[in-house]
Amino acid sequence: MLRIETTLVKKSASQEQITIQSEKILREYDLCVNCLDRLSSNTRRIRSNKIGKKIRKKSTKCYICKDMFSNIQEHINKMLEISADYQFLTFHTGAILRSSYIDRDDSIRSKFQLKGTDSIKTELTRQINKRFEKKTKKKIDYQNPDITFTINFKNDSYEIRSKPIYLFGRYTKNIHDFPQKQKSCENCNGKGCVSCDQHGILNFDSVEGKISEYVFQKFGAKQAKITWIGGEDKQSLVLGKGRPFFVKLVNPKKRKIKPAKKINLEQISIFNLKIIEQIPKEPIQFKSKIGIQIVTDDKVNSSILKNLKLIKNSSIIVHEKLGRESKKTVYMLSYKKISSNSFRLDLTVDGGLPIKRFVEGNSVSPNVSQILDLQCKCKEFDFYDIEI
Repeated sequence: MLRIETTLVKKSASQEQITIQSEKILREYDLCVNCLDRLSSNTRRIRSNKIGKKIRKKSTKCYICKDMFSNIQEHINKMLEISADYQFLTFHTGAILRSSYIDRDDSIRSKFQLKGTDSIKTELTRQINKRFEKKTKKKIDYQNPDITFTINFKNDSYEIRSKPIYLFGRYTKNIHDFPQKQKSCENCNGKGCVSCDQHGILNFDSVEGKISEYVFQKFGAKQAKITWIGGEDKQSLVLGKGRPFFVKLVNPKKRKIKPAKKINLEQISIFNLKIIEQIPKEPIQFKSKIGIQIVTDDKVNSSILKNLKLIKNSSIIVHEKLGRESKKTVYMLSYKKISSNSFRLDLTVDGGLPIKRFVEGNSVSPNVSQILDLQCKCKEFDFYDIEI
């Protein structure tokens, strides 16, 4: 009983303090219930709109917010409208206010030495979040929401941004003369503009283009940032289980998509595309099984081709720009003479070996031309498998 009485006494004292503080502020400024309650009470202890309603008598606009809290429903309606096509479970709202609102708020808090009270922006977004949560049954998430609303009260504009989705899959390419990467939109250099419908690319005539076109349609995303596990020439085939790749979808509308295990897109096929938590930050080590067609300036003897066995299990040094070097290992190697001045070389090697340079001898050692003491040229090369 004593504890209950003590609690009631404390509560009564707190309310009395709030009343006194409210009356003090209202002698100089006319404030709405929201601003008065926010400034008169420490949010960590007690809040009471009832006190503000009893005290405030004037009918002029709130000195701080100009009665913007009375228009919250309009903002809720607009948020419902712009999020209608989005799939989401969690959300958060941010606000951009004119500096004059913030200055008036700060001025009163400083004048009356109001500590521990929320700013007008905090209170405004809190009220909007609570109303939108109640209306939609979605959950407020301050850390990592599915979608984020930004209301710009300076120009009455609204923006919605969706949390990125990350995908992992593999693709095969069964035709020659089809590039891996897509050229960026020349108008915006890949950033996204009206000309490219914010995609950053204009056409879909590459592996990147075909993957992007599919995920744009399936997930309603605007841009797709693809991370390749290795690369190939536009003439190269990609066979076997396919080349692994990651995709970061920018501002997707759909989040509950489960793609088919195999997706046929004419020039390429995508396999086992799935949503993942995040793209690995560290480089992924992989091996490539490659078939290379090589031609030589002079005749090549079968006995000379035996020297290629020296490459197996040895380190190949790739000289990069700025004096950097990387090492690649050949794990499996076989060869077959095709004609007097051409042969085929099959090998399994660490990913990232520049095939044409390895054959022709440009800043790679040892290389095929060097070992055979012949000027060799890479006619074409295909990928038969890529292992992570």
